[in-house]
Amino acid sequence: MAIIECVPNVSEGRRPDVLDACADAIRQSGARLLDVKPDAAHNRSVFTFAGESDQVRQAVMSLFEAVLPRIDLRQHSGEHPRMGAVDVVPFIPIAGATMADCVALATDVAGAVAKAHHVPVFLYEEAARIPGRRNLEDIRRGEFEGLAAKLQQPGWAPDFGPTAPHPTAGATVIGARMPLIAYNINLSTDRIDVARRIASAVRHSSGGLRYVKAMGVALADRGIVQVSINLTNYEKTPIYRVFELVKREAARHGVSVLESEIVGLVPAAALTASAAWYLQIDAFTDDLVLENKLRAT
Repeated sequence: MAIIECVPNVSEGRRPDVLDACADAIRQSGARLLDVKPDAAHNRSVFTFAGESDQVRQAVMSLFEAVLPRIDLRQHSGEHPRMGAVDVVPFIPIAGATMADCVALATDVAGAVAKAHHVPVFLYEEAARIPGRRNLEDIRRGEFEGLAAKLQQPGWAPDFGPTAPHPTAGATVIGARMPLIAYNINLSTDRIDVARRIASAVRHSSGGLRYVKAMGVALADRGIVQVSINLTNYEKTPIYRVFELVKREAARHGVSVLESEIVGLVPAAALTASAAWYLQIDAFTDDLVLENKLRAT
């Protein structure tokens, strides 16, 4: 049995009734809903579910049916960039599934979503057909408000669907990738300029750590700012290295770290690696973890 994970990001983080409808749609598809993480400041929620290919496909189609009547991006605002009501839908190989399986599923679902709902769909990461569309931030640049103009630019016709945005749902990005860790670090200041400088120092695109994407975000309801991070390869750039760099950069501005948070789920190996590093455990291996040893035997 091949298991595929899906982690769609929906542009709603404040209305429990909408999130409940989305969760119910996923559950009724037969996929296993593992986690729902809403964020009011970002006005965005991350759903995590898994199952066999057909179950995951049906869950995504059901999610679109739940979202489109309930979310109108013309009335939407939040700290996180977005171009779609269902903004991004990544498929991730877990057990017995390959990246090729996920690419095929992403392509199939993208075509089905565009046909059923008249939503423009872009393929990204491993499913991208055009090299310039591998990175999500390149596709999403301009957000919903700039989408109509972007779709008319040379080279920006969607992979599936119309060349005009859906009036309320915008466009969607669907693809296949390895596990990503969504990791936020909150700072003891309300200075957004500090968060943005730290994000610039940390992210790879501006000279920081490889496999790190980051931006500064204001959490107005708490009176603080956040460095919001996507870590695309936790084995090559581990969580603890990102945390330590953010902490050191914050200290340069006379700011301390309040806390960090993980959005959605995280591979156990990412956390055990951090524990081993901070505890300075000599010759640490996964076999030292009781649960790992039990599973292996």
